[in-house]
Amino acid sequence: MLIDELRQELPDGRLVEDPHIAAGFTHDEAEWAPYGTPCAVVRPHTAREVRSVVRACLRYGVPLVTRGAGTGLSGGANAVEGCVMLSTERMNTVHEIDPVERLAVVGPGVVNDDLRAACAEHGLWYPPDPASAPWSTIGGNVATNAGGLCCVKYGVTRDYVLGLEAVTGTGELVRLGRRTAKGVAGYDLAGLMVGSEGTLGVITEVTVRLRPQREAERTVAGYFSSVVAAGRAVTAVGAAGLTPSALELIDRHCLAAVDRWKNMGLSVDADVVLLGRTDAPGPAGEREAERMLACFEEAGATWAAQSTDQEEADALFAARRLAYPALERLGPVLTEDVCVPRAAVPEMLARIERTATRHDTLIANIAHAGDGNLHPLLITQPGDTAARERAQAAFRDIIADAIDLGGTVTGEHGVGLLKRDGLEQELAPAVLEMHRAVKAALDPHGILNPGKVIGRG
Repeated sequence: MLIDELRQELPDGRLVEDPHIAAGFTHDEAEWAPYGTPCAVVRPHTAREVRSVVRACLRYGVPLVTRGAGTGLSGGANAVEGCVMLSTERMNTVHEIDPVERLAVVGPGVVNDDLRAACAEHGLWYPPDPASAPWSTIGGNVATNAGGLCCVKYGVTRDYVLGLEAVTGTGELVRLGRRTAKGVAGYDLAGLMVGSEGTLGVITEVTVRLRPQREAERTVAGYFSSVVAAGRAVTAVGAAGLTPSALELIDRHCLAAVDRWKNMGLSVDADVVLLGRTDAPGPAGEREAERMLACFEEAGATWAAQSTDQEEADALFAARRLAYPALERLGPVLTEDVCVPRAAVPEMLARIERTATRHDTLIANIAHAGDGNLHPLLITQPGDTAARERAQAAFRDIIADAIDLGGTVTGEHGVGLLKRDGLEQELAPAVLEMHRAVKAALDPHGILNPGKVIGRG
């Protein structure tokens, strides 16, 4: 049997024998995404151990689902019934930081913030910073092409992956990509793996590019009477030719939830807060902050100012990161992740408000507004089936509106289970067939995370 073979193939401690511990590996944080019961949970330490697991699954025809820290919001790491769950959490070594080449080589289980801290010791910086950075892992970030607050200026995970090591669906351990600053030899197979959500291979090592540590940021805050007014300010910042290092939106529902949890006093004066930052050096940074402030005021901010108190500015951004867990305390949260052109942000926010009214659903809004990546959060009460059905209908309408405005169904959380229908709406049939052809080539037996992204198996 497969379990017996895994016991024989793997060192002691790799196979999770306690069913109560194993139960914690069955799903990610996606609300209402289905999941099954795995036949086994394994926590390998090395790429060779991963290869052994994949080959055992191939011999027995058993699905394999890979999981990082389980912070995902699309169901991409949810167990398939009878699968082997492979957790990369113990592949958590920073193998190398090269200050000359400005790169790092890490295991997939390295936590995002831990990598950033290690890089800082060398005067270097790893930019992608999802809100889950204190917990999410680099492997999971790569699997979903994670973004974050500073990606409006510095790009997403794909922009920093130089190369990686992975085990394919045929059980081969391969190295993809490069370590050099340039390289166009063959197809970009490393790039193909980024965002593939464990459907094309199991990532066992990642080589990422780094940047020098940046200048201290200046923060501009604005209060607005509506999300649409704040959206107009976002459009104005883009029209002014500014590239902020962050431009984040938090609405009154999020502010109130954070206040109830952390007593920060943020929801007293504002319905919507827009937070902008610039890290341009010297006088250029001061000018950029002044122009951003003018954009906020001209778009109708009820109050706007450049922060002179770094502690206060950091508290505002801390509130942005706390918004999702604060809302989770109110009830089940179905998280959207649409991305639209920046010029369409005001209209998309207006449509979200109409959707909330139409479906009688509480929708809170946080957003990486500077790059058009919106996270409407649909909140229901526990056990309210009718409210759940209304929220799911609103979820579908938001997807349709994003596509109608020239956007995409997911900016950084991935397709997983929740966005498969949306992907089919977004992509032409011929393009979907290209996706399926790639999947069939790299995972011909269909064992890697089946049913996710494009599959229905």
